[in-house]
Amino acid sequence: MTDFKDINYLKSGTERQQKAFEVLNENLILQKLSDFDATLIGTIPINIDIASSDLDIACYWNDKNHFIEIVNKNFSEEKDFQIYEREINGSVSVIATFFVNDFEIEIFGQNLPVSEQFGYRHMLIEAAILNKYGEDFRRKIIELKESGVKTEPAFAQLLELKGDPYQALLNFKII
Repeated sequence: MTDFKDINYLKSGTERQQKAFEVLNENLILQKLSDFDATLIGTIPINIDIASSDLDIACYWNDKNHFIEIVNKNFSEEKDFQIYEREINGSVSVIATFFVNDFEIEIFGQNLPVSEQFGYRHMLIEAAILNKYGEDFRRKIIELKESGVKTEPAFAQLLELKGDPYQALLNFKII
C-alpha cells in the first residue's frame, strides 16, 4: 500500500500526479503547513482525478486561530484565495481555496488527526477498492465522475452500497 504521507510516490505516477508533485514542491505548500500534519488526499493520489479535480490537503490543528494565521500568512496572496469555516461531520472545519499554476488547491483543517478525518479514511478505502477491483473499475469511477457524480457516490453506486454513500464507504469491508 502506498504511503500517502510521503508524496514522493507522485514522482513516478501519471503526468498529472507528477505535475502535482512539482506544484507542491516548487511552492513549498506542504512544508508551509508542516506543523499541521499536512497530507495530500483526494482523487489525484489514487489516480481517479478528472480535469476539474483539485489538490486536497488535509490538516490537523490544535489551535484554530494559529492555523488560520499560518494559512493566511502563506497563501492569502494566491489567486482567488478564500478562507472560511464550516461545521462538517460535527467538527469545526477551516477551509481555504486558491489557485497555483493549473491547480486549484483546497486546504482542509480540523481539530482531528488527519488519520481520523473522513477525507483521508475515504481515500484509503477507495485505494484498497481500486487495488482489488482493478483498471476497469477505476475507469468506471472516472466515467461517473466525468458525468457529474461525486467520488464517494460513484463508489457506492458501482459497489451497490445502500444509504448515505459517505458512511456506507466507511463501513465497507474489503475481503
